[in-house]
Amino acid sequence: MVQGKIMKALSGFYDVMVGDQIYRCKGRGVFRKQKITPLVGDYVDITLEEDETGTVTDVLPRDHELIRPPVANVDQAIIVTSMIEPEFNPLLLDRFLVLVEHKQLDALIVLTKDDLIDDETRKRIDYYRSVYEAIGYDVIQTSQETADLTEQLKPYLRDKTSVIAGQSGVGKSTLLNRLDDTLNIETNDISQSLGRGKHTTRHVELYQLGGGLVADTPGFSALDFDELALEDLRHCFPDLMAFEEGCKFRGCYHINEPKCAVKQAVDDGDIAPFRYTHYQQFYDEINQRKPRY
Repeated sequence: MVQGKIMKALSGFYDVMVGDQIYRCKGRGVFRKQKITPLVGDYVDITLEEDETGTVTDVLPRDHELIRPPVANVDQAIIVTSMIEPEFNPLLLDRFLVLVEHKQLDALIVLTKDDLIDDETRKRIDYYRSVYEAIGYDVIQTSQETADLTEQLKPYLRDKTSVIAGQSGVGKSTLLNRLDDTLNIETNDISQSLGRGKHTTRHVELYQLGGGLVADTPGFSALDFDELALEDLRHCFPDLMAFEEGCKFRGCYHINEPKCAVKQAVDDGDIAPFRYTHYQQFYDEINQRKPRY
């Protein structure tokens, strides 16, 4: 029995990396009865056969687990969002950031298609970038002509397992291909009628890039907050949390409470209005969610 890491999961088979070797494995039949689903990123025990296939016999405890995308033991999320085609969407970006914060992962924001934007769009992007950087998020801006993308990303990739996430069509697979041109990951153009990309990634797979592991994941068209409770939401906004101690009431939700330091910070210009508006929208969405039975 040896221990390895699942690099790819597809159709009930798992590619497990042990040292520098990849073994194609199947899961134990008892996993289904025990409702155990091995995930890409899991550390697992496997037994090997003479033909270099194997069986996953045990899934070791996870540090983190994501549902969408289904991947485990991730250190950070690289959130890829385009500046145009499809148009930059701060609401969608904040949905990603909330889920990343909830999982207590580091976040890197990568803005793509810089070469396609005009001066007016650039001013708009510069504003949003300044807001996210002031909160504490690292932001990289890249175009198809950017030759040093690998050098930009290497410090973030080294010795970490990263998940690349973002709306379909923003350039996730293209970005991976540029990091390693031997990958040849399928890419598709944007649908002009829908303004969004086709889903080109059909499964989760870890790639060895930049001294770390990077997961390419199926594109997202929607993100929900099913795992998120109201009391969790405010902790997913670091810019709001920075002012929370000044609120009159402990556990203030920053919605209807009097003498709320967060709302005052918005009025004073210390919190970007769009961020607070998104917080309110997410609050309402979670608050109106139908209870599960």
